[in-house]
Amino acid sequence: MRVLMIGAGGVGTAITRIAARRPFLAHMVVADYDLARAESAVAALGARGDRFSAIRLDASDAAGVRAALAEHRCDVLLNATDPRFVLPLFEAALAHGAHYLDMAMSLSYPHPSRPYEECGVKLGDAQFEQSAAWEAAGRLALVGMGVEPGLSDVFARYAADELFDEIDEIGIRDGANLVVDGYDFAPSFSIWTTIEECLNPPVVYERERGWFTTAPFSEPEVFDFPEGIGPVECVNVEHEEVLLVPRWLKARRVTFKYGLGDEFIGVLQTLHKLGLDRTEPVAVGSGGQRAAVSPRDVVAACLPDPAGLGERMHGKTCAGTWVKGTKDGRPREVYLYHVVDNQWSMREYGSQAVVWQTAINPVVALELLASGAWRGSGVLGPEAMPARPFLDLLTEYGSPWGMREQ
Repeated sequence: MRVLMIGAGGVGTAITRIAARRPFLAHMVVADYDLARAESAVAALGARGDRFSAIRLDASDAAGVRAALAEHRCDVLLNATDPRFVLPLFEAALAHGAHYLDMAMSLSYPHPSRPYEECGVKLGDAQFEQSAAWEAAGRLALVGMGVEPGLSDVFARYAADELFDEIDEIGIRDGANLVVDGYDFAPSFSIWTTIEECLNPPVVYERERGWFTTAPFSEPEVFDFPEGIGPVECVNVEHEEVLLVPRWLKARRVTFKYGLGDEFIGVLQTLHKLGLDRTEPVAVGSGGQRAAVSPRDVVAACLPDPAGLGERMHGKTCAGTWVKGTKDGRPREVYLYHVVDNQWSMREYGSQAVVWQTAINPVVALELLASGAWRGSGVLGPEAMPARPFLDLLTEYGSPWGMREQ
């Protein structure tokens, strides 16, 4: 398998460090708008980097992306950029005839008059609208294949296949006890993406109502996370699982809740009140010094790069899927989860826990596609694929998952 990976940030760099240890990969081209960043990711692999090369590439340049796929004879385009670039890369892969994989889906847009009651354009709608074209081309677009979405969806499929006869609710629950020394506010993941998912209206699915929205940070609940993380208050957040799971699995209700904390929520609310979450450029300066800048890009530039926080970070992060239903006529409730300790991921891979936990899942998926254990055409989510091969391979990678009866 030959892969063009676009995006050499924290997650992209972690992907190279994981993939370099696996023999299935013939070659990976690491592309980034900043050539130095791509070259640094490859150089850090040392002797393991002989199957990797670095190029400069603008993710918004569809013709350039197609040319890179052709020049390097790549079978798959792996999108490791932020969600702004999903559609141009998704469409470039189809135009070239490559398979495609991403970790976040095309952007949503709130309902114009009832944003906290009804969906407008949902996450992934623009991709699913093109599913027939992907099927006709015999190519696969595997969307939402990170950790959340991604592994959380695999857990949902595993529960549906092996643990339950009927499912009442599938609830993704994400929490951590990570602390970053020396910073009052330092998100462990892209602030651009964090603002997008946390300030948009969260989506909930119910079988009788379909998809609907609520206010940001609604329905708080305390969830007890495993392996020493403990109780964390979680709130509704917009996330792809709620849009993916009901397309393939039967459940009466699907939710996503994230453990953010009061301080984090307060910062996000302040950014929104000040208009600093906006993506549209605003004019800054006066006279000949005026420039158009995106407020959200300014916020991102003022915060530390999440990829560089690993040495200052302590604690664990947990991603998981809470499932309630019945088995053999009896009520059952389980939490399927994956925990990464930052000290372990830094020691073993030199990547902080949150980006590493995201990065391992697309590599596992690529290996399953390379072996033929996963296959298909069209636009598919992780829950469209058999779960057991993924979970077995994840354990083989040295990062086992867990299950707790609730």
